[in-house]
Amino acid sequence: MAKDIEAAPPGGGYAAKDYSDPPPAPLFDAEELTKWSLYRAVIAEFVATLLFLYITVATVIGYKHQADPAGPNAADAACSGVGILGIAWAFGGMIFVLVYCTAGVSGGHINPAVTFGLFLARKVSLVRALLYIIAQCLGAICGVGLVKGFQSAFYVRYGGGANELSSGFSKGTGLAAEIIGTFVLVYTVFSATDPKRSARDSHVPVLAPLPIGFAVFMVHLATIPITGTGINPARSLGAAVIYNNEKAWDDHQYTLPNLVLLPLPPTIQPRQKLCYH
Repeated sequence: MAKDIEAAPPGGGYAAKDYSDPPPAPLFDAEELTKWSLYRAVIAEFVATLLFLYITVATVIGYKHQADPAGPNAADAACSGVGILGIAWAFGGMIFVLVYCTAGVSGGHINPAVTFGLFLARKVSLVRALLYIIAQCLGAICGVGLVKGFQSAFYVRYGGGANELSSGFSKGTGLAAEIIGTFVLVYTVFSATDPKRSARDSHVPVLAPLPIGFAVFMVHLATIPITGTGINPARSLGAAVIYNNEKAWDDHQYTLPNLVLLPLPPTIQPRQKLCYH
Protein backbone atom coordinates (compact mmCIF):
# COMPACT_ATOMS: atom_id res chain seq x y z
CA MET A 1 0.00 0.00 0.00
CA ALA A 2 1.43 3.36 -1.03
CA LYS A 3 2.14 5.92 1.64
CA ASP A 4 -0.01 9.07 1.61
CA ILE A 5 2.09 12.13 0.78
CA GLU A 6 0.82 15.69 0.80
CA ALA A 7 1.56 16.98 -2.71
CA ALA A 8 2.30 20.63 -3.41
CA PRO A 9 -0.23 22.51 -5.58
CA PRO A 10 0.81 23.63 -9.12
CA GLY A 11 1.55 27.17 -7.96
CA GLY A 12 4.05 25.99 -5.35
CA GLY A 13 3.74 25.80 -1.57
CA TYR A 14 1.19 23.83 0.36
CA ALA A 15 -2.50 24.38 0.92
CA ALA A 16 -3.57 25.39 4.41
CA LYS A 17 -5.07 22.67 6.60
CA ASP A 18 -8.85 22.64 6.60
CA TYR A 19 -8.84 22.03 10.34
CA SER A 20 -6.97 23.33 13.36
CA ASP A 21 -5.77 21.40 16.38
CA PRO A 22 -6.58 23.19 19.63
CA PRO A 23 -3.49 24.19 21.63
CA PRO A 24 -2.53 21.89 24.52
CA ALA A 25 -4.30 22.69 27.75
CA PRO A 26 -2.00 24.16 30.42
CA LEU A 27 -0.96 21.80 33.15
CA PHE A 28 -2.03 24.25 35.83
CA ASP A 29 -3.86 27.50 35.18
CA ALA A 30 -4.74 29.46 38.30
CA GLU A 31 -6.86 31.86 36.25
CA GLU A 32 -9.18 28.99 35.35
CA LEU A 33 -10.29 28.79 38.99
CA THR A 34 -11.79 32.29 38.67
CA LYS A 35 -14.05 31.39 35.73
CA TRP A 36 -17.69 30.44 36.22
CA SER A 37 -17.51 28.16 33.17
CA LEU A 38 -15.27 25.76 35.12
CA TYR A 39 -17.68 25.42 38.03
CA ARG A 40 -20.65 25.15 35.70
CA ALA A 41 -18.89 22.27 33.95
CA VAL A 42 -18.10 20.60 37.29
CA ILE A 43 -21.77 20.85 38.31
CA ALA A 44 -22.77 19.36 34.95
CA GLU A 45 -20.44 16.39 35.52
CA PHE A 46 -21.85 15.86 39.01
CA VAL A 47 -25.48 15.92 37.85
CA ALA A 48 -24.81 13.75 34.79
CA THR A 49 -23.00 11.08 36.78
CA LEU A 50 -25.72 11.14 39.44
CA LEU A 51 -28.41 10.55 36.80
CA PHE A 52 -26.32 7.88 35.10
CA LEU A 53 -25.88 5.89 38.31
CA TYR A 54 -29.49 6.31 39.39
CA ILE A 55 -30.97 5.02 36.13
CA THR A 56 -28.50 2.19 35.53
CA VAL A 57 -28.32 0.82 39.08
CA ALA A 58 -32.11 1.01 39.37
CA THR A 59 -32.33 -0.97 36.12
CA VAL A 60 -29.97 -3.62 37.46
CA ILE A 61 -31.86 -4.01 40.73
CA GLY A 62 -35.22 -4.06 38.94
CA TYR A 63 -34.03 -6.77 36.59
CA LYS A 64 -32.65 -8.92 39.41
CA HIS A 65 -35.93 -8.55 41.32
CA GLN A 66 -37.99 -9.59 38.30
CA ALA A 67 -35.67 -12.52 37.55
CA ASP A 68 -35.59 -13.71 41.17
CA PRO A 69 -36.88 -17.32 41.30
CA ALA A 70 -38.10 -16.65 44.84
CA GLY A 71 -39.90 -13.45 43.84
CA PRO A 72 -43.40 -12.76 42.54
CA ASN A 73 -42.45 -13.93 39.04
CA ALA A 74 -41.10 -17.29 40.17
CA ALA A 75 -43.01 -19.23 37.51
CA ASP A 76 -41.40 -17.22 34.74
CA ALA A 77 -38.28 -15.88 36.45
CA ALA A 78 -35.86 -16.97 33.72
CA CYS A 79 -37.73 -14.90 31.14
CA SER A 80 -38.64 -11.92 33.30
CA GLY A 81 -37.11 -8.47 33.25
CA VAL A 82 -35.19 -6.61 30.62
CA GLY A 83 -32.43 -9.20 30.42
CA ILE A 84 -28.71 -8.65 29.86
CA LEU A 85 -29.43 -6.96 26.55
CA GLY A 86 -31.75 -4.49 28.23
CA ILE A 87 -29.15 -3.67 30.90
CA ALA A 88 -26.54 -3.02 28.22
CA TRP A 89 -29.01 -0.72 26.45
CA ALA A 90 -29.63 1.14 29.72
CA PHE A 91 -25.93 1.86 30.18
CA GLY A 92 -25.26 2.73 26.54
CA GLY A 93 -28.47 4.72 26.12
CA MET A 94 -27.89 6.82 29.21
CA ILE A 95 -24.34 7.63 28.12
CA PHE A 96 -25.67 8.71 24.72
CA VAL A 97 -28.32 10.96 26.29
CA LEU A 98 -26.03 12.47 28.92
CA VAL A 99 -23.09 13.08 26.57
CA TYR A 100 -25.47 14.77 24.15
CA CYS A 101 -26.84 16.99 26.94
CA THR A 102 -23.54 17.94 28.58
CA ALA A 103 -21.05 17.97 25.71
CA GLY A 104 -21.46 21.71 25.22
CA VAL A 105 -21.05 22.45 28.94
CA SER A 106 -18.36 20.13 30.27
CA GLY A 107 -17.42 17.91 27.34
CA GLY A 108 -19.63 15.09 28.61
CA HIS A 109 -16.96 12.95 30.28
CA ILE A 110 -19.10 11.26 33.00
CA ASN A 111 -16.18 8.88 33.58
CA PRO A 112 -12.86 9.42 35.40
CA ALA A 113 -11.15 7.11 32.90
CA VAL A 114 -12.21 9.39 30.04
CA THR A 115 -11.16 12.49 31.99
CA PHE A 116 -7.78 10.97 32.80
CA GLY A 117 -7.21 9.99 29.17
CA LEU A 118 -8.06 13.48 27.96
CA PHE A 119 -5.74 14.93 30.61
CA LEU A 120 -2.85 12.77 29.37
CA ALA A 121 -3.58 14.03 25.85
CA ARG A 122 -3.48 17.62 27.17
CA LYS A 123 -7.11 18.21 26.27
CA VAL A 124 -7.98 19.37 29.80
CA SER A 125 -5.87 20.95 32.52
CA LEU A 126 -4.88 19.25 35.75
CA VAL A 127 -7.21 21.53 37.74
CA ARG A 128 -10.20 20.72 35.55
CA ALA A 129 -9.38 16.99 35.52
CA LEU A 130 -9.18 16.78 39.31
CA LEU A 131 -12.40 18.72 39.84
CA TYR A 132 -14.17 16.59 37.22
CA ILE A 133 -13.07 13.33 38.85
CA ILE A 134 -14.14 14.51 42.30
CA ALA A 135 -17.52 15.64 40.95
CA GLN A 136 -18.03 12.37 39.09
CA CYS A 137 -17.27 10.25 42.16
CA LEU A 138 -19.52 12.32 44.40
CA GLY A 139 -22.29 12.24 41.80
CA ALA A 140 -21.99 8.46 41.56
CA ILE A 141 -22.23 8.06 45.32
CA CYS A 142 -25.30 10.32 45.46
CA GLY A 143 -26.93 8.52 42.52
CA VAL A 144 -26.58 5.10 44.15
CA GLY A 145 -27.73 6.63 47.44
CA LEU A 146 -30.94 7.73 45.75
CA VAL A 147 -31.51 4.20 44.50
CA LYS A 148 -31.02 2.82 48.00
CA GLY A 149 -33.38 5.43 49.42
CA PHE A 150 -36.12 4.71 46.89
CA GLN A 151 -35.71 0.90 46.81
CA SER A 152 -34.40 0.10 50.28
CA ALA A 153 -36.37 -3.16 50.40
CA PHE A 154 -34.58 -4.55 47.36
CA TYR A 155 -31.24 -2.72 47.47
CA VAL A 156 -29.41 -4.95 49.96
CA ARG A 157 -31.19 -8.12 48.88
CA TYR A 158 -30.03 -7.76 45.28
CA GLY A 159 -26.51 -6.57 45.93
CA GLY A 160 -26.97 -2.86 45.32
CA GLY A 161 -25.30 -3.08 41.92
CA ALA A 162 -21.96 -3.37 43.72
CA ASN A 163 -18.73 -4.48 42.09
CA GLU A 164 -18.11 -8.20 42.43
CA LEU A 165 -16.33 -10.55 40.08
CA SER A 166 -18.52 -13.26 38.58
CA SER A 167 -17.84 -16.77 39.84
CA GLY A 168 -15.59 -18.89 37.66
CA PHE A 169 -13.33 -16.03 36.60
CA SER A 170 -10.01 -15.00 38.11
CA LYS A 171 -9.29 -11.44 39.11
CA GLY A 172 -6.62 -11.30 36.42
CA THR A 173 -9.24 -12.17 33.79
CA GLY A 174 -11.55 -9.51 35.18
CA LEU A 175 -8.76 -6.95 35.11
CA ALA A 176 -7.89 -7.78 31.50
CA ALA A 177 -11.53 -7.54 30.43
CA GLU A 178 -11.89 -4.15 32.11
CA ILE A 179 -8.68 -2.82 30.56
CA ILE A 180 -9.79 -3.82 27.07
CA GLY A 181 -13.30 -2.46 27.61
CA THR A 182 -12.00 0.85 28.94
CA PHE A 183 -9.60 1.11 26.00
CA VAL A 184 -12.48 0.63 23.54
CA LEU A 185 -14.47 3.39 25.24
CA VAL A 186 -11.63 5.93 25.49
CA TYR A 187 -10.46 5.15 21.94
CA THR A 188 -13.99 5.81 20.69
CA VAL A 189 -14.13 9.11 22.58
CA PHE A 190 -10.88 10.28 20.99
CA SER A 191 -12.05 9.19 17.53
CA ALA A 192 -15.47 10.84 17.84
CA THR A 193 -13.97 14.15 18.98
CA ASP A 194 -11.03 14.27 16.54
CA PRO A 195 -10.82 17.87 15.19
CA LYS A 196 -9.74 16.63 11.75
CA ARG A 197 -12.89 14.54 11.34
CA SER A 198 -15.04 17.31 12.79
CA ALA A 199 -13.77 19.74 10.16
CA ARG A 200 -14.08 17.43 7.16
CA ASP A 201 -17.33 15.74 8.16
CA SER A 202 -19.78 18.34 9.44
CA HIS A 203 -22.12 15.69 10.84
CA VAL A 204 -19.49 14.22 13.19
CA PRO A 205 -19.95 16.72 16.08
CA VAL A 206 -23.69 16.09 16.04
CA LEU A 207 -23.31 12.31 16.03
CA ALA A 208 -20.37 12.10 18.47
CA PRO A 209 -22.52 10.90 21.42
CA LEU A 210 -23.90 8.04 19.31
CA PRO A 211 -20.68 6.03 18.78
CA ILE A 212 -19.71 6.67 22.41
CA GLY A 213 -23.04 5.26 23.61
CA PHE A 214 -22.72 2.30 21.25
CA ALA A 215 -19.20 1.61 22.52
CA VAL A 216 -20.54 1.40 26.07
CA PHE A 217 -23.37 -0.84 24.88
CA MET A 218 -21.09 -3.25 22.98
CA VAL A 219 -18.54 -3.47 25.79
CA HIS A 220 -21.31 -4.35 28.23
CA LEU A 221 -22.51 -7.16 25.97
CA ALA A 222 -19.00 -8.60 25.83
CA THR A 223 -17.98 -8.31 29.47
CA ILE A 224 -21.17 -8.58 31.54
CA PRO A 225 -20.69 -12.38 31.79
CA ILE A 226 -17.15 -11.80 33.12
CA THR A 227 -17.25 -8.77 35.37
CA GLY A 228 -20.66 -7.22 34.79
CA THR A 229 -18.72 -4.41 33.07
CA GLY A 230 -17.37 -1.44 34.94
CA ILE A 231 -15.17 0.69 32.60
CA ASN A 232 -16.12 3.63 34.83
CA PRO A 233 -14.29 4.03 38.16
CA ALA A 234 -16.93 6.47 39.46
CA ARG A 235 -19.73 3.98 38.79
CA SER A 236 -17.82 1.23 40.58
CA LEU A 237 -16.77 3.41 43.50
CA GLY A 238 -20.26 4.82 44.07
CA ALA A 239 -21.82 1.36 44.28
CA ALA A 240 -19.07 0.06 46.55
CA VAL A 241 -19.31 3.00 48.96
CA ILE A 242 -23.08 2.76 49.41
CA TYR A 243 -23.27 -1.06 49.50
CA ASN A 244 -20.10 -1.33 51.67
CA ASN A 245 -19.67 -5.09 51.38
CA GLU A 246 -16.37 -6.89 52.05
CA LYS A 247 -16.38 -8.91 48.83
CA ALA A 248 -17.30 -5.84 46.81
CA TRP A 249 -14.33 -3.93 48.21
CA ASP A 250 -12.03 -6.94 47.75
CA ASP A 251 -12.89 -7.32 44.06
CA HIS A 252 -12.83 -3.55 43.67
CA GLN A 253 -9.21 -3.20 44.79
CA TYR A 254 -7.85 -6.04 42.68
CA THR A 255 -9.72 -5.50 39.44
CA LEU A 256 -8.97 -1.93 38.44
CA PRO A 257 -10.40 0.02 36.65
CA ASN A 258 -13.33 -1.27 38.67
CA LEU A 259 -16.04 -3.85 38.08
CA VAL A 260 -19.77 -4.15 38.57
CA LEU A 261 -21.64 -7.44 38.95
CA LEU A 262 -24.86 -8.02 37.11
CA PRO A 263 -25.49 -11.72 37.82
CA LEU A 264 -27.17 -13.75 35.14
CA PRO A 265 -30.55 -15.37 35.85
CA PRO A 266 -30.46 -18.90 37.31
CA THR A 267 -29.58 -21.63 34.83
CA ILE A 268 -32.64 -22.68 32.88
CA GLN A 269 -33.73 -26.12 34.03
CA PRO A 270 -35.20 -28.82 31.77
CA ARG A 271 -38.83 -28.33 30.75
CA GLN A 272 -38.60 -24.58 31.31
CA LYS A 273 -39.45 -22.54 28.29
CA LEU A 274 -36.67 -20.64 26.59
CA CYS A 275 -36.87 -16.89 26.24
CA TYR A 276 -35.07 -14.43 24.01
CA HIS A 277 -34.48 -10.81 25.00
